[in-house]
Amino acid sequence: MNFNSLEQSHIDKFVEIVGLERFSTGDSNLELHARDQSHHPASKPEAVIWPVNSTEVSSILRYANDNLIPITGWGAGSSLEGNPIPVLRGVVLDFSRMNHILAVRESDFQADVQPGVIYKDLNTKLRHSGLFFPPDPGARATIGGMIANNASGVKTVRYGSTRANTLRLSVVLASGEILDMGSRSSKTSSGYDLINLFVGSEGTLGIVVEATVRLKGLPAEISAATANFPSVEAAGEAVFEIMRYGLDPASLELLSPECIELINNEKDLGLKVSPTLFMEFHGPLKRYLNEVMDMAEEICGSVGCQDFRPGLATKERDNILSARYELAEMIMRAHPGRSQMVIDVAVPISAYPDIIAMAKSQLQEAGIAGYIFSHAGDGNLHLVFMGKDGDEEEWRIIEQVNENMVKEALSAGGTATGEHGVGIGKRKFMEAEHGIGVELMKKFKSLLDPKGILNPGKLIP
Repeated sequence: MNFNSLEQSHIDKFVEIVGLERFSTGDSNLELHARDQSHHPASKPEAVIWPVNSTEVSSILRYANDNLIPITGWGAGSSLEGNPIPVLRGVVLDFSRMNHILAVRESDFQADVQPGVIYKDLNTKLRHSGLFFPPDPGARATIGGMIANNASGVKTVRYGSTRANTLRLSVVLASGEILDMGSRSSKTSSGYDLINLFVGSEGTLGIVVEATVRLKGLPAEISAATANFPSVEAAGEAVFEIMRYGLDPASLELLSPECIELINNEKDLGLKVSPTLFMEFHGPLKRYLNEVMDMAEEICGSVGCQDFRPGLATKERDNILSARYELAEMIMRAHPGRSQMVIDVAVPISAYPDIIAMAKSQLQEAGIAGYIFSHAGDGNLHLVFMGKDGDEEEWRIIEQVNENMVKEALSAGGTATGEHGVGIGKRKFMEAEHGIGVELMKKFKSLLDPKGILNPGKLIP
């Protein structure tokens, strides 16, 4: 597809729609919207627009579609696969000003939000109502971006991903039409499930302008523990056994010794430097959680746990979780002059011990600075490499490890990307994972975005 560069007539029209103060071609704004937190090359858009309502988004897309101008949605730029990088330039729609919580219906456990709402800000507002929005990717992600990527996080193992917590969407199509889908009921058997088509589509099929999300009650009781193991393989076995026995953890995170050492250096937490599981359980009664924790300790001990510390105090638990959330930033700070690649595969829980063992082996063979951490309870593994900028040989090795890990995950019935999305980096694996399903995806794209203006260069190979 040949797109048009912005001309003065295009600029005049966009300014007419949103006003001069919410349209920019200034270099500083273009630079801020040229890259996310991935290693993929930056690409500056030709303009940035800050819409404030769905009517503006509709007018912008209708005009862009008529004039073959690429449109890329932008939440917080925290993605890790180049998902919002405007690789074919055009216009970036920054949703930071569509950041209103429109309604909270406590009795229905629901909230209506605009796409620019930061999920942490929503949870701050909900705190006094005893409710929370469960998906928890760690970064200050927007809910629109989370919907685009089907974001997950540390609590996904119990509460589900963004897809499982999205009830209703309003989406602007490339034509400018506004499509409403889903309902406020907790279930439906009415027609095709359009929400599941749009959640995870990375802004390639339409632009989300409003969502109704599912809320959960804050747990009455929380219990947490750390468990240290002689190897990541043993920790992986413990993960499988905890899930097999149905202990239903709210969080089950695996951290390699390299991660623990880094956390200790930055946070002075004094954690034992060994493969470590952090686990958290939610429940109605403390005595129930005590029984669950006793079972967890027995399971961990059966596969070689060296040290099991249950009953973490609230402050200690929060400090460990906070460090886990900040781990990606710690890694980047520890390696100036290097860029990160996050290998983000997920496998069935039965294959988790094997994939974690392979990750350790690949890390050792590569001989490049790297870290293993994982949303272990749902089989989602992150192998993070810090490649030296400009070192072609290091990046060749990293890319080969990426391919090896994806191939292993797919052979186990897993996926090339557990939560970070396809973006730029995982497009080459789509056909291997989906087969002829990719051709169907192309047909969906052609139907909903026939001119291909929405986030071109992403997801579809």
